[in-house]
Amino acid sequence: MNQNSHWYLTSIGAKLVMAATGVLLFGFLVGHLTGNLLMFAGPDAMNTYAHWLKERGGLLWGARLGLLVVFAVHIASAIRVNRQNRAARPVAYAVSSFMATSYAARTILVSGIIILAFVVYHLLHYTLGVTNPEYLRMFDVKGRPDVYGMVVSGFSNPTVTGAYIVAMLLLASHLSHGLTSLFQTFGLYGPKFRPFSTKLGPVVAILIFIGFVSIPLAVLSGRLH
Repeated sequence: MNQNSHWYLTSIGAKLVMAATGVLLFGFLVGHLTGNLLMFAGPDAMNTYAHWLKERGGLLWGARLGLLVVFAVHIASAIRVNRQNRAARPVAYAVSSFMATSYAARTILVSGIIILAFVVYHLLHYTLGVTNPEYLRMFDVKGRPDVYGMVVSGFSNPTVTGAYIVAMLLLASHLSHGLTSLFQTFGLYGPKFRPFSTKLGPVVAILIFIGFVSIPLAVLSGRLH
């Protein structure tokens, strides 16, 4: 086993990898939300943006595959950290720590795996048209894929919207604890930073949640049609 792989197997190494991949995923999340909010700018703005992305071709698919790899590494690192933490704690301490730990912290691994499953479904639903092949035949007046119409059609189904909102709740819970843990990993959780770092995670998570669910709720309410 070489030195680099041994470093990753340590608790600190796994935490740093989990934090670094978390930063990458958060960056994607903000970018994805920014693009999605173009729904409120109207069909032409949304479809122009989607067409621009599609023109990136192989670069776009490389980014998607890279995202899935980063997600997998993030989860693998989380599993390793979780196992190492459990092995390092005495039983009595583990029980008392469990009682004091937040719900978000106790479920962060499970929520991460569920979110990954949602990402895969999201790609099958809107990008690949596996669940709804008719989306691949939707075009706007300029002959571009009608992504705006796809989103409206998808979220017009209350079941899809309900599942999406539940997924965003899990995402918000994951973010709330994950961002706080990120500060701890990078040593920004001392007395000077703690008041800021403990509040930033929940605030950012709420804003991300509101941004994402605003779209399906706007569709169901008739604001977007």
